[in-house]
Amino acid sequence: MLRCLTVENYALIDRLQLELDARLNIITGETGAGKSILLGALGLLLGAKNDGAALKDSTGNCRIEGVFDLTGLGLEPFFEENDLEYAAETTLTRIISPAGKSRAFVNDLPVQLQQLRELGTRMVDIHSQHQNLILSSEEFRISALDTMAGNGDLLTRYTTAYTQLQELRRRVATLREAAETGRRDEEWLRFQTDELTAAALRTGEQAEIEAELAILENADRIGETFITLRNALDADETGILTQLRNSENELSRLGVNFPAAADYATRLHAVVEELKDIDASVTTDSLRIDADPARLQKLTNRLDTLLSLQQKHHVTDEAALITVRDNYAARLATIVHSDEAIADAEKELQATEKEAQKLAEKLHETRAKQAPKFAGRVLETLVQLGMPDTVFRVELTPTEMLGRTGKENVAFLFSANKNRDPQPIERIASGGELSRVMLSIKALLAERMQLPTILFDEIDTGVSGRIADAMGEIIARLSQTMQVVDITHLPQVASKGSAHFVVYKHEGRTDITRLNDPERIDEIAKMLSGSRITDAARTQARILLGREE
Repeated sequence: MLRCLTVENYALIDRLQLELDARLNIITGETGAGKSILLGALGLLLGAKNDGAALKDSTGNCRIEGVFDLTGLGLEPFFEENDLEYAAETTLTRIISPAGKSRAFVNDLPVQLQQLRELGTRMVDIHSQHQNLILSSEEFRISALDTMAGNGDLLTRYTTAYTQLQELRRRVATLREAAETGRRDEEWLRFQTDELTAAALRTGEQAEIEAELAILENADRIGETFITLRNALDADETGILTQLRNSENELSRLGVNFPAAADYATRLHAVVEELKDIDASVTTDSLRIDADPARLQKLTNRLDTLLSLQQKHHVTDEAALITVRDNYAARLATIVHSDEAIADAEKELQATEKEAQKLAEKLHETRAKQAPKFAGRVLETLVQLGMPDTVFRVELTPTEMLGRTGKENVAFLFSANKNRDPQPIERIASGGELSRVMLSIKALLAERMQLPTILFDEIDTGVSGRIADAMGEIIARLSQTMQVVDITHLPQVASKGSAHFVVYKHEGRTDITRLNDPERIDEIAKMLSGSRITDAARTQARILLGREE
């Protein structure tokens, strides 16, 4: 429900504030007073595209703000999905700068215009003769019939099944395409996988081979160096170790008379032990290192294999080669098992399609049962609206394929003359006829669902007298369960309102005011008699308002 609308610096409006009643709000005013401007401002607030409407003061921003009571509209999920803070009393704000840039806010949080538009459509239904074209929408016709049939849960189940069905169809198509492509690549992938598997790849092997090759390729030189070192260390009589051990013994004996000699002997002993350890290690390595041509060739070949595979597959080490091998193997396995995967997906597809078909049949049954009742109720209201010879039928036409809303098309067939065959309403109905049909449908839907605030923009154009009074009664009944705003030129409709506002021009600017009881009598009398208000017009106005003296 729209509690309050504030418009600043828009077109002919300096600033106006409109505090609305919870039930039926009537807006009247002379042609050109600015009712369309007010409607345009509300449209901007609800996310309409800025059409470049002039700001009244080109140096300041246009600001439009609406305070809404969202109680009972079930909009909490929308706020959660859009990361917005929900509040039962929510404020929408639209600001347009002199440069034409637009900003939108929900409870002071900036939002995209699309978010504002989507939220706006859930809070206010602006209905004018232009919106009557919605009758040409298949989605609207099916939605109206489903609402009256109570198909909410059933339609949700069908939509879930249909969505899953579409996903499975895409999945099967993708699997088949991949299988077809895979069959062309299978031989190549198998060769690559077998080649890499046969290579018996192991992480770190290349570094180990390169280290061993560095030794084998220099084995002769290493051996010669070790022999020379061993001869220098432990050759009989002339070896360094023999000479140092002799010196150590002599120094030990001198230590009795020359204490420093004993210290030298101790230090020399440490050197001798280190050289002995070096000699032992060199001896061990000499026995291990062998210029083995066969081993050298084997390692060289293995390194060539690894480097060749890395170059072929554009990688730099064995780990990357292993990843390539595993990827090839996985792709090959997918191809090998593709028929099985396709069969499983097709089995799931068939089961889902069967379930969707079953739900579509149930939807058809409920719609077919509801269709004549729905048409009958619309006709009842149309009779009240002065169309007693109208023919209105709901026609269900089966379709070959499942669609987003089931397996049928829904048409509203209409004729204003019972002697003529009805045709799709969007083709033959006049603007006034469309308005009455839409009012009848919305009055019917209001019985079954929580509708947002609805705004009628001169929906009563082209009617008068008793029909105008009947239309006012229907609109008034709507306001018993929802907030209604009705822009009208008809006194019979205006008299039904809970609150009456008049739009007027003053010194070149548009403003709006809520009428008190005497003012309302005069306004309706003016609508009855024109600018010159007669006593008879005031009397008739009182009668319409139920104020007979």
